[in-house]
This record gives sequence, C-alpha cells and structure tokens, in this order.
Amino acid sequence: MKNYLFFAVLLVLSACKVSKDVQVPDQHLPVAYRSATVTDTTSIARLPWKSFFTETTLQNLIDSAITRNNDLQIAVKNIQSARLTLSQAKLGNIPTVGLNVTATTNRPSDNSLNGLSLNQFLGSKHIEDYTAAANVSWEADIWGKIRSRKASALASYLQTEEARKAVQTQIVADVSSGYYNLLMLDAQLGIARKNLKLNDSTLRIIRLQFDAGQVTSLAVQQAEAQQLAAARLIPQFEQDITIQENAISILAGKLPDAVVRNITLDNVPVSATLSAGLPSTLLSLRPDVRSAELAVERANADVGVTKASMYPTLTITAQGGVNSFRASNWFNIPASLFGTVAGGLTQPLFQRGQLKTQYNLAKVERERTVIQFRQQVLVAVGEVSDALVRIDKLSQQQSIAANRAKTLRQATGNAGLLFKNGLANYLEVITAQSNVLQSELELASIKKAQLDATVELYRSVGGGWR
Repeated sequence: MKNYLFFAVLLVLSACKVSKDVQVPDQHLPVAYRSATVTDTTSIARLPWKSFFTETTLQNLIDSAITRNNDLQIAVKNIQSARLTLSQAKLGNIPTVGLNVTATTNRPSDNSLNGLSLNQFLGSKHIEDYTAAANVSWEADIWGKIRSRKASALASYLQTEEARKAVQTQIVADVSSGYYNLLMLDAQLGIARKNLKLNDSTLRIIRLQFDAGQVTSLAVQQAEAQQLAAARLIPQFEQDITIQENAISILAGKLPDAVVRNITLDNVPVSATLSAGLPSTLLSLRPDVRSAELAVERANADVGVTKASMYPTLTITAQGGVNSFRASNWFNIPASLFGTVAGGLTQPLFQRGQLKTQYNLAKVERERTVIQFRQQVLVAVGEVSDALVRIDKLSQQQSIAANRAKTLRQATGNAGLLFKNGLANYLEVITAQSNVLQSELELASIKKAQLDATVELYRSVGGGWR
C-alpha cells in the first residue's frame, strides 16, 4: 500500500510545472491592410509558387534554385540536426539501463582482520568476486524539467522548419526578381540599340548639311555627343545582363552561365487583382512570424528548465544480477541472484546563485523573444502594406509613362520630318530623340517595378514555400 501511495505522489508531482508560461502577445491587428479593402479575405500566399509564376523558363529557374541552392540545403541540414535533438529529448522519461560484468580478486594482508578471517574460514589468502548485473536509473520528472526540455527541443525543430520555408520564400522572390530584371535589361538594351540607329541617321543628315554649309560644326559635335551617349548605354546594359545572369546562376546552385529567355518584358502580364488576405493570417502563413512565435514557446520551456533545476531531483536506481565469490558458482540460479533498489533526493546548495542567475537570464531572454515577435509582426504587416501601395501607384505611373512615351515617339517622328524639310533645327531633333530614349527606358523600369511589387506582395504575405 505504501508503494502505491509513493508512486501516486510521484504522478501528482510529475504533473506540476514550477514556471508559468508567457502567452504570445495579442497584436490587435487591423481587419484589413492599409490600401486594401475589407472584403479582401483570401490570400495569394496559399497558392503554390508554380501557380503564381506560370512562365515556363522562370519555373525551371526557381525549381533549380529550390533543388540546388546552397543556403536552402544548409537549412535542410539544420532541420535534420534539430530532428535528432528532438528524438533524443523524447527519451528523457525513459530509464537509463546499463550492463556491468566484473571479476575482481582481493589479497588482504595476513596480519589484517580480513586476512585472518580468510585463513580461518576459507583457508585462502585471497578472495574473488564475480558479478554480472543490470543497472537501471530513472529520474522522476517532478517539476516538469524533462517535459520542458522536450517542449524546447520541439520548438527548436519547428523553428528550423520555418527557417527553411523562409529561405525558400526568399529564394523564390530573388530568382523571380532577378529574372524580371534580366527581361528589363534586355528591353533597355533593345531600346538603346534602336535609339543608336536613329542617332546615326540624324548624324548622317547633319554631316551632309555641314558639307553643304547649311549648319556649323557645332551641330555636328552635338549630334555626335548625342550618338555617343546612346552608344555608351549598350556596353553598360550588356555588362548588367551578364552580372544578373551570374547572380541567377549562383542562386540556382550553378556556376555563372547564360540564362535562356523565351519571353520579353512586354509579354509578361501584370496581375491587376492580387489578394493579400487578412493581417491575422500572417501569424500562420508567414514563416518568419511563425518562427518568432515558436521562439516565445521555446523561451517558455527554457525558463521551465532553469526554474526546475533549482528544485530537488529524485532519482531511483535499481541493480540486479548474479554474484558469487567462486567462478564455478557464478551463474548458480537462484543462489547467486541479488537485487537492490534505492531512491535519492539531490538538492543543489552551493550552486544556488548560479542556478538562479541562469533562471533570471532565461526570463530576460523570454522577454526579448516577446518583443522580437511584436516587431516581426509589425514588419510583416508593413511590408504587405508597402507592396499593396506600390502595386496601386505603379499602375498609375505606368499609364502616365506609357502615354508620355507614345507622345514623345510621335514628336520624334514629326521632328525628323520637319528637320528633313528644313522646318525644324537640329537641336529640336536631338532633344526629341533624347527625350524618347529616356521615356522608353523609364517605361521599362516601371514595368519591372510592377513585377517586383507583385513578387514582394507574394513573399510578404508568406507565399513561395508551398
């Protein structure tokens, strides 16, 4: 009856937890993002990345990066390491079992009490001892220390999972943004080459007029300067294209190489309806926010471990096997059988100051993780709001820039006709060509910025890891 009562008390104490968990703070998030409508309840984060990025070449680049990117492979190795740690922590309640086999001989002094006793009773000057025993040791989880260690290991493991998701979302965004930048550079290179041909034509006409004495050398010099300004852009864009191709190759885990493009910037659609969902969904969809939440859970568990370390530890040990002072009788059953059971309480004394310091440090660390969680949620909501306003305002900028480029192209054509008929001077032609070059380059930049904004929205709401 006493044994049952003892184990019942152990079970009750094992359910105790000496520390109180801090709950993840409520951020009082708004019902909708700034610049978004309240009815915007679904989220593009739930879309797999192959459904969001439908262009085949881009899909192949992203797939290669997910498979071969070194940062992502490191994240996977971190998951494997955390999984092993978690498996080890789950064994915390299992008793430690060991097997011990010993054979000893002891030759006491002839003038000692043991020596005289051996000669008198056994007729021998030495005594032998043969033991084969199993040792069992079990620590009772009275204050929840082992349970807290399991919780900490589980939170660490889940954090590595979220870290892998966060790395993948960033890789998907980086590859997509780099690919769109490559398409923009292709478009700008084509614009520069087209403008260079236009400048060459204008320069030939001005040189003919100079030879005919209709214009001065100043006109030729200004036309040459304009032509050289357009020519300078070509090697610049070619350089930027090579550098961007190298960056994409490295993201994909490959040596720097050319990137095949089967589409132009003008043919890439920009979605006008992208749903960001509700701010509350960030807590479950965005990996870095989820990781910050798990950090609070891990910190709670660490506080529990350090607090429980200041309380007594109950350890129960048992040993059983066979023992004999003669090898011939070593395994004589049941005569050689023996068994012992012991229980002990260990209370830290002189380590009290050190253990209390560790406990206080754990509490400070927990407070820090709570603050970091708050900040991560604010950053996440801010990034989504920024992406939404970029998408909205860049659409307006694109419309204005497209109209401006169309007008300037018409102006350039008119200036060329007037110049050939002597109704416009060379400065008007050069100015018109310079303006149309800048407007077309700007229009390509705005299109790329629109695509970047959609990628950023997809990443900021937590998309890309599915």
